[in-house]
Amino acid sequence: MSHSPAAPESSAATGSAATAEEDPAAGAEPPHVRSLPRRLLSRPELGSLVGAVAVFVFFAVAADTFLKASSLSTVLYASSTIGIVAVAVALLMIGGEFDLSAGVLVTTSALVSSMFSYQMTANVWVGIGMSLLVTLAVGVFNGWMLTRTGLPSFIITLGTFLMLTGLNLGLTKLISGTVSTKSIGDMEGFPEAEKVFASSFQIGGFNLRVTVLWWLGLVAVATWVLLRTRAGNWIFAAGGNSEAARAVGVPVRATKIGLYAGVAFCAWVLGQHLLFSYDVVQSGEGVGNELIYIAAAVIGGCLLTGGYGSAAGAAIGALIFGIASKGIVYAQWDPDWFKFFLGAMLLLAALLNAWIRKRAEATR
Repeated sequence: MSHSPAAPESSAATGSAATAEEDPAAGAEPPHVRSLPRRLLSRPELGSLVGAVAVFVFFAVAADTFLKASSLSTVLYASSTIGIVAVAVALLMIGGEFDLSAGVLVTTSALVSSMFSYQMTANVWVGIGMSLLVTLAVGVFNGWMLTRTGLPSFIITLGTFLMLTGLNLGLTKLISGTVSTKSIGDMEGFPEAEKVFASSFQIGGFNLRVTVLWWLGLVAVATWVLLRTRAGNWIFAAGGNSEAARAVGVPVRATKIGLYAGVAFCAWVLGQHLLFSYDVVQSGEGVGNELIYIAAAVIGGCLLTGGYGSAAGAAIGALIFGIASKGIVYAQWDPDWFKFFLGAMLLLAALLNAWIRKRAEATR
């Protein structure tokens, strides 16, 4: 089985004998006896960390207001709204798959929650629960279709993307009569739900949004799963070589369905945040955001071919997006250059990650 440098580390942490047998290098030189430079080079997030520091320093110099507490709070918030979904997309990419429906699924989760609560005149928590069930069902559907048909995940999730885009607009206009949902701000349970999904805290001069806590919590859980559980080994193995992984007993089908469900759960979290931040939802939102989530994961060190990457790297990739998107505003540049800047960052990060991987393989 083909393995990335990250896979033996996760296996060593969990005591998996299978990976050590399949990767002689892991048995010959366990991660805990490698030199510090070798361990650093083996980390998929190294390139993105270097890039994040460089971008941060650049905008700190280019924009006078960038280092203010209010500005940094805004940067963290913008990063968290990308990072919440990007961390699950990163795990999916490590498992060797894509999800092009993640962006519109965020909007779907918010629409279901809002319209179910309003039309049923129920407590908003009923709508939230129904939204979770519907969103998870979409994720499981993606994984089930992938594993049952054998079609590429690009095709499966592109189809889901198009169907959800049409359903979001068509059902919203059919039920609400417009392209946006009705206000649910005066419904029972709204203040409590707002605290969970859309509140903020003052810490010194920082206005910390609750999405940052959701983001950090999801990154911590994803990192623990990858590096400290058997499921983490399964994810790396399924992404590295699914047929070989299946031959040694890895539940590839269940692993991939679970990864799609994970993306759906994170899309649900972000969807509820958007709903309880703005009270109403526009049915056409979310289109194109799936590419931002994938780009954040790639900038964070995930390979398009699977089997390599980290949740922390995806978090750093999202942070780079947040720094760039707000840094350009604070530097008073023409925002039309934003996408060009992000495209350049994506290419540079991919090249840097490839160079780091080659260096890591050369020093093993």
